[in-house]
Amino acid sequence: MNHLKTMKMNTRVFFTIALIFTISFGFSQTKEELESQKAEKQAAADALQAEADALQAQINALPGWRLAAFGTIGGSLSNFNNWYAQGAPNNSSGNIGFTFNSRANLIEEKFFWRNALNTNFSWVKLDNKDINTDSEDFEPTTDVFNLSSLYGRNITDKLAASGLMEYRTTVLNNFNDPGYLDLGVGATWTPITDLIVVVHPLNYNFVFSKGETVFESSLGAKIVADYTRQIGAVNFKTNLSMFQSYKSSDYSNWTWTNSFGYTLWKMIGVGFDFGLRSNKQEALNYSINTLGNTAETFDSVDNKLQSYWTAGLNYKF
Repeated sequence: MNHLKTMKMNTRVFFTIALIFTISFGFSQTKEELESQKAEKQAAADALQAEADALQAQINALPGWRLAAFGTIGGSLSNFNNWYAQGAPNNSSGNIGFTFNSRANLIEEKFFWRNALNTNFSWVKLDNKDINTDSEDFEPTTDVFNLSSLYGRNITDKLAASGLMEYRTTVLNNFNDPGYLDLGVGATWTPITDLIVVVHPLNYNFVFSKGETVFESSLGAKIVADYTRQIGAVNFKTNLSMFQSYKSSDYSNWTWTNSFGYTLWKMIGVGFDFGLRSNKQEALNYSINTLGNTAETFDSVDNKLQSYWTAGLNYKF
């Protein structure tokens, strides 16, 4: 009897183990089959995407207008009451910012007309509820406005004689004080579809300002390099604008701006913008008129690198 019970128990254990292995193998087989099917579908999707990209390249090569725009919105709001661990236990604060990049390009067989707008604005607020001397309003911080228009007549498929108008200023504070207007002629090189390189040896840099300031207009050379492209869900734009004054290097300046957007769902995604600038006239004007260093000169001023960045939600128009 004991022997029979032992055999029955061993038989049950054997069938139990066999059943477990069978189920595990079945699941393993199912997973492998699903992964294989996924790989096949992905390969088909990649092939279709390649065909779509090729068709888009053909569309981009056709004459006519190309319109595009994308932007970034970032912000935060907070409110504290009786939060004694910090210096101002009762306060409300906020930070709001947005960027907008757009382009309208007319590409024809014999000429092109490229127009671009880049803006970056932000406001910040810190209201200490225990005092009455601070501001309760959102004060502007980042303030960038850049508008450009480039017209060219093709000499070859990659080289054109061109004329450029570029205007840069602030809008929220000190509109057109300073403001920069570049007007010049020269050549434009387009080595690839999305890269534009402008070299204008004859360019006048008009500088607008109010009252007695250090700003001065001058003749010089203008160089612009712009690369704007969309690859799948990614939009990006990088632009370098340089002016080299023939009168004095003190009147030269350059600005480099970059915008990135990644679409996560439909038209919404995340974005990041940053910019760098060097402008000795702006540095000297700030030192004299804001800091009160009236004895400052171009030779003594510390022309620090200017920068900004913005991160937040992105919307593709």
